[in-house]
Amino acid sequence: MNKIQRVAFIRKTLSDYYPNPPIPLKHHDPYTLLIAVVLSARSTDNMVNRVTPHLFARAKTPEQMVELSVEEIRQIIKPCGLSPQKSQAIHTLSHILLDEHEAQVPRTFEELEALPGVGHKTASVVLSQAYGIPAFPVDTHIFRSARRWGLSQGKTIAQVEKDLKKCFRKDEWIPLHLQIIYFAREFCPSRGHNPENCPICSHL
Repeated sequence: MNKIQRVAFIRKTLSDYYPNPPIPLKHHDPYTLLIAVVLSARSTDNMVNRVTPHLFARAKTPEQMVELSVEEIRQIIKPCGLSPQKSQAIHTLSHILLDEHEAQVPRTFEELEALPGVGHKTASVVLSQAYGIPAFPVDTHIFRSARRWGLSQGKTIAQVEKDLKKCFRKDEWIPLHLQIIYFAREFCPSRGHNPENCPICSHL
């Protein structure tokens, strides 16, 4: 099949398997989503979801978070890994939200990426999942799948994101981001992947 047919097939298959994919990180609002995504760096969604209830029981707003010490935050989030860096980032970004953004999570890439611990992918997740602003966050699952399915030959996250945005309509980006993640975890993993058992790879 040609590129247009491949894109259409992938879009339909993903929608058939995951018509309404839920946001994998548990959260209450844009701030708790931001904290959860910061914690997810080099960790798993399951681990983050085990840790955040304990953290949010202590602090679920910027005002409450700055009342905790960096060490208190670190002890709670330790299972997520990189706890020294993440606890400092969470504490500092909470101060910045209070001082510069009236305790609200910003709605622009520029403002979000200026926060400590927040890169382009984190900003993309927050904008798309908290505010419904079209973005296409690329994690390891999406990076792998896009290349494996012939949607991109990019060797960087930025290039793969750019290629995916060209393949799909803007209004499809948010659900597709989640659909690919769920599909890749179940059918198209990094290790032990059998193309014949993958509903997408087996047809490409």
